[in-house]
Amino acid sequence: MLEDVIRLGLVDEDEIVLDEAALSLARLDHPDVDEGPYHRLLEAVAVRLETIGEGAATAHERAAALSSVLADAFGFAGDETTYDDPANADLIRVIDRRRGLPVSLSILYVSAARRLGWAANVLDVPGHVLVLVGDESAPVIVDPFRGGALVEPEDLGALLMAASPGPSPAVRQVAAMPNRAVLVRLLLNQAIRAERSGKGRRALELYTRMTMMAPDHGPAWWERARLEGIDGDVAAARNSLTSLLEVTRDPELRARVAETLTALVAP
Repeated sequence: MLEDVIRLGLVDEDEIVLDEAALSLARLDHPDVDEGPYHRLLEAVAVRLETIGEGAATAHERAAALSSVLADAFGFAGDETTYDDPANADLIRVIDRRRGLPVSLSILYVSAARRLGWAANVLDVPGHVLVLVGDESAPVIVDPFRGGALVEPEDLGALLMAASPGPSPAVRQVAAMPNRAVLVRLLLNQAIRAERSGKGRRALELYTRMTMMAPDHGPAWWERARLEGIDGDVAAARNSLTSLLEVTRDPELRARVAETLTALVAP
């Protein structure tokens, strides 16, 4: 199963199928689970969407079809009751429970749309994740956490204001996320919650997966090294910091890493 994660770190960005990749990541925590029913569920979503979305030509029509299939027919919705449950960022458990975080639900929406050849992207909004349906000329934004509800411009503005009070935030704060960045976000949700609950080694395991799946993502190497240091594994921490030096060109970060390497000596 680790081979699937390593392979994710080697393939081109556009070769990553988001929901299949998220299932591969989830399988690491469920080695005895039969993947078959989960793949069949994803196929069933695509088949239903093809039927419901037949003739859907505009972004509005396609967004409505996505909501009808994923929220209404299959019952996927945001977990507002136990939002911080790690299961909400584990795609196997998300499919089991039909509940998840914005990022995990967005993966399902975007992947279903792409299977039909529709343009769709996970949209990074400060403090939230949404889905952009359609091309750049006339796109539509939906919120999978709220049953695929349409996000009007004023709604998006309110989200931005809530994340950054004061003068209206710049539109550049909203951006489509590359596939690996989406998967990093999924793992990061689990890692942060694990460390907050005192499970440092679990957090380390998740950051290690990030570095395997997205080896150019510097922050994951930094967090991995930090937790390896806390765990007393100085050699591993030094290796992670050295790997970070290989992927970052930020002069301030490189200086910080070099300083840390100098200070990081075996007890």
